[in-house]
Amino acid sequence: MSNLDINTILSEKGVKPTANRIVVGRELLKASRPLSLADLEQLTEFTMDKASIFRVLELFAAKNVVHVIEDGSRSLKYEICAGHAHHSIFDQHVHFYCEQCKETYCFKDVSVPRITTPEGFQAHAINYMVKGICPKCAK
Repeated sequence: MSNLDINTILSEKGVKPTANRIVVGRELLKASRPLSLADLEQLTEFTMDKASIFRVLELFAAKNVVHVIEDGSRSLKYEICAGHAHHSIFDQHVHFYCEQCKETYCFKDVSVPRITTPEGFQAHAINYMVKGICPKCAK
């Protein structure tokens, strides 16, 4: 996603680009993996407090700027949504949670499998998480 600019993403999603939103968005774009609130707090240590980061993440989630990932670590992770004007299940990908080092990895080239739901159910998000041991920890 390095070719994407956070200002463009925010504009496409109808979010005003304030200083805090730009800081958080840039960190999420730079990341090679989904980030937690604590990760973002460390990365923006000198510019933002935890409450400000949380408010930005809540807005980003509500406006479909980010996907919220539950990896089993009891800490939500966030990553920029790859879809442009809208948020879709089909722009999501599989994630891997290493049970040893507690890192969450993106498998960007592995799409979430399509599923059908019973009549009357409307799926808005899928959290497809594979758990195990990463190559680094397996050594």
